Amino acid sequence: MKFNLMLLLAVSLFLQVGYSTGADNSAYIEILGTGCIDWAAGVFQSRGVGPAPGKKGKGFEAEREKAFNESKTKALNNMVALVMATRIDAHSSVRDIASKNDRVMAEVENLINESKVCKQEYLSDGTVEITLQMKMFGGFAQLILPQEIKQIETIKTVSGGKEVLPGSDTVSPPEIVAEKFSGLVVDARGTQALPALVPVILDEKGKEVYGPAFVSREFAVQQGLGRYMTDTESALKSPIAGGNPLLVKGLRAEGNDRSRIVISNADASRLLSMSENLSFLKKCNVVIVLE
Repeated sequence: MKFNLMLLLAVSLFLQVGYSTGADNSAYIEILGTGCIDWAAGVFQSRGVGPAPGKKGKGFEAEREKAFNESKTKALNNMVALVMATRIDAHSSVRDIASKNDRVMAEVENLINESKVCKQEYLSDGTVEITLQMKMFGGFAQLILPQEIKQIETIKTVSGGKEVLPGSDTVSPPEIVAEKFSGLVVDARGTQALPALVPVILDEKGKEVYGPAFVSREFAVQQGLGRYMTDTESALKSPIAGGNPLLVKGLRAEGNDRSRIVISNADASRLLSMSENLSFLKKCNVVIVLE
């Protein structure tokens, strides 16, 4: 099924309440005109409503099937618009990438066509409502994540047990007492930060302390570079963060889409003080808390 991108941009606004992705109340769910993105569970969800079939009798089942197909088509169109609007990083959205590459566009469309019907409901007025769901991780992530995110096999170290950061010859400061953590929780509330498929965390000097250079593509594809939640306590207890996560405060958000979060130099040094910490960054054990 082929979609006209310009037509999709003009799709009418969708009812912006009532989505249920199965996540708890601490999940960060971004409501857009055509659906919602659950940034904690990593799923897209869209709805479509078809016309009510006539009264029961001859041809009723055929009309009901037609209504189902129409509602599913609308949900698919809404899913396309939703996915295309998704932020990849501070510089691009899915639409930016797919509109410049016919192969990527075709593969995104194929993935959307495989969206699962997670809810089918006949409303009181007889109309048919279909809710579709599509995973953000797996095939979609493999297709959309930047190619600069590569497989990382080992963490590079130098003599004396000091660590070398990915893509750098900079050794972690010796005055910082090393502490082993299981994950990272960034409390970015109050910064007006927004979620993206490829979040970046910087220190106050603008140096990247988490982002594409730190993660292994295997884990980025399987679970994403970061999960987004709305409650710090829940984030600290998240399986992604592990049993002993480092909690840091986001100072501000930067970038065209406000997905780049700045933390203090002191917190950045604590984060990068041990190679074990680089290992959990490699595995994308990062949770970002937003309002």
